[in-house]
Amino acid sequence: MVIPKSMKAAILVELRKPLAIDEVQLPAALDIGQVLVKVHLSGICGSQLGEIDGAKGEDKFLPHLLGHEASGIVEAIGSGVKHVKPGDEVVMHWRKGLGIEGAPPKYQWRGQKLNAGWIATFNEYAIVAENRVTAIPQGSDMEVAALFGCAVTTGFGVIENNAQVRIGESVVVFGAGGVGLNIVQAANLVGAYPVIAVDLFDNRLVLAQDLGATHLINSKTQDAKAEIEKIIGINNLDHFIDNTGQPALIEMGYQLTKPQGKVTLVGVPRKGSNINIYSLPLHFGKRMSGSQGGEAVPHVDIPRYHNLFNAGRIKLSELITEKVSLESINDAIAKMRSGQMSGRCLIDMRAQ
Repeated sequence: MVIPKSMKAAILVELRKPLAIDEVQLPAALDIGQVLVKVHLSGICGSQLGEIDGAKGEDKFLPHLLGHEASGIVEAIGSGVKHVKPGDEVVMHWRKGLGIEGAPPKYQWRGQKLNAGWIATFNEYAIVAENRVTAIPQGSDMEVAALFGCAVTTGFGVIENNAQVRIGESVVVFGAGGVGLNIVQAANLVGAYPVIAVDLFDNRLVLAQDLGATHLINSKTQDAKAEIEKIIGINNLDHFIDNTGQPALIEMGYQLTKPQGKVTLVGVPRKGSNINIYSLPLHFGKRMSGSQGGEAVPHVDIPRYHNLFNAGRIKLSELITEKVSLESINDAIAKMRSGQMSGRCLIDMRAQ
């Protein structure tokens, strides 16, 4: 296939500003280990909101493309690529999978270099490293497939790999966005009890209940700490999983967990926002650790979770509560920030 000369993409030009929707020029040929994918659907993850806000500090790579979970079809492959071929339906993911880590693509925008890293999905086409795509069976649900790029693999990996929740252990999931909802679902799947979902918005809590939460707490209208202690008791919680990155909430979770309890950090505090804890309990069995995408192994975990979905054991279609065009991405981001959007929003580029 001849690589398209240009494509429409959403570009982060300046921190804390709306994304620019514009034409981007693609390179004329693929490099070693690169894969050209026609993007079908891309999820918008909370990580992208953090990138837009500069949560990790100065962004040295502006302007750049965004997005790290999507589904699509392979259009062409560079030399050395052996795990996918043209025509394959694939999941695009930010965690490394099988294959070559080809060089980032050399996009151009308005005559200057446009950074994209090894994966970017808020664009009609994507040149990505081979190890950022995993083939799925032909005829797969491409809307659901996009969720395997981050929301599902991270959420399930947090329970399976990071928290390592056992049957009957208690779990609090603070923040019920796309990843948080999958954490709730995974906790329910492994037999945790109770599974307490906490969020600021009732619409997200309703969805959390549908996915297996046994108790719901709206932290905007209720005292979350007091409500959790009513359900579990004082210092009796097995697992506190934070998706917010808010230091005060992480400190609260540390206090709520039992002496041998575990705090798992999924959300990342803004740079300079430090956590203040009394560390002595860490010497006697309490644990606190960060998650990096649930430590997922895409080529191993995506087929497993895909089989669960096909068998009707997990709910994923219900997580997709809105689909928008690429031109409407800034409106979708605003709705995510305001809490109007309960589940995962997908950018649908199939008609573009």
